[in-house]
Amino acid sequence: MSFDSLGLPAALLTAARALGFESPTPIQSAAIPVVLGGADLRACAQTGSGKTAAYGLPVLQRLIEGNAGRFGAARTRGPYALVLVPTRELALQVGTVLRDLARHLPQRLRIHVVFGGESINPQMMGLRGGADLVVATPGRLIDLVEHRALALSEVHTLVLDEADRLLDLGFAEELQRVLGLLPARRQNLLFSATYSPAVVRLAEGLLHRPVVIEIAQTPETVPDIAQRAIAVDTTRRTALLRHLIETHEWSRVLVFVATQYAAELVAEKLYRQGVYATAFHGGLSQGARTRVLDEFKDERWEVVVATDLSARGIDISDLPVVVNYDLPRAVADYVHRIGRTGRAGESGLAVSFVTAPTAAHWRLIAKRQRLDIPLETLEGFEPTEEAVPASPVPGAEDGNGGIKGKRPSKKDRLRAAAAEDAKRREADGSAVPDLRTRS
Repeated sequence: MSFDSLGLPAALLTAARALGFESPTPIQSAAIPVVLGGADLRACAQTGSGKTAAYGLPVLQRLIEGNAGRFGAARTRGPYALVLVPTRELALQVGTVLRDLARHLPQRLRIHVVFGGESINPQMMGLRGGADLVVATPGRLIDLVEHRALALSEVHTLVLDEADRLLDLGFAEELQRVLGLLPARRQNLLFSATYSPAVVRLAEGLLHRPVVIEIAQTPETVPDIAQRAIAVDTTRRTALLRHLIETHEWSRVLVFVATQYAAELVAEKLYRQGVYATAFHGGLSQGARTRVLDEFKDERWEVVVATDLSARGIDISDLPVVVNYDLPRAVADYVHRIGRTGRAGESGLAVSFVTAPTAAHWRLIAKRQRLDIPLETLEGFEPTEEAVPASPVPGAEDGNGGIKGKRPSKKDRLRAAAAEDAKRREADGSAVPDLRTRS
């Protein structure tokens, strides 16, 4: 199949070819006709499969066709299409792709990218002339609406990019506020690489008779990413990371850690040991984050140590290696993390460090992702930590003890502590308290 057969105008075909799109990917072939037809859509396809163009091309065409009479001096403020994303980096990336795709259109579209972390005033000034399409993070979008810099009453197409993240609890309140500002009659497009059952249930309440597209991984579409898991003591991870970098002569490595503090600490340790490493996390200013990414792309940094902030939307061409220094807390984030390598037909490597405290969580990730990856040990880094005892929480035998919703409640913990206290008292011959009087 070619782009010519998808019903796109010549200007968008020219833009697609200029960006190197020779033929549509499976998600593009399946999604573009659905979006052009006006139906709601829930699409699932792997990271790096071309989802931005899958909605960007048809949304731009619908903008041109549906708003032809609004171009020129009489154009209203808009926007008519809204793309919501969870991070600033993804907002910038999506905005760049959409502007490049719109470059050859006969009418100039007003495409604005807005996000938090920097002054709102320049963004308000930029919106004074109106907008046809806005790419936004939810929090900053609400700020702009409250400042009357834009209104959402004319939006006819809503896109949730990385929909699983936007529909989870972290964005639930902001998303509901945005939805309350939109017209009831609109097209809703959800795109993501993963959907948990809970997110699917939330999506069902948002979509109206949606078309569901799930692009299964095939030998032709699966990214060429080799995956390794290495057992190591918690305190030896930085030494192991440096050893791997030097032994394999990795030129650029994206390392994922759990916290901002860990990002700064690991980067500092590596830098003191002669590895050009720097941190990347939400605590940095937008200018600093942009500078780090630009320098990383220019290969001025060997290692960027990042929080999960950069698992969504960062597109670094020819990134050879991703390392999970800390395992992702959410199983689905494993897919987004390793998807930073092996993009655009290139091969990549993903390495996960597995410590004794995280061994059960690694087994859960492997089970949920259907991974058959042997747990390696490297000479000189053989682990000595003892395995964490099995949790008494129901379901822990399946590795669910660390998953949200399966942790013991406060009452469960009190009961467990009381039971242990009772055993101790019984062994000592002391009186056993009557637990029935406790709530």
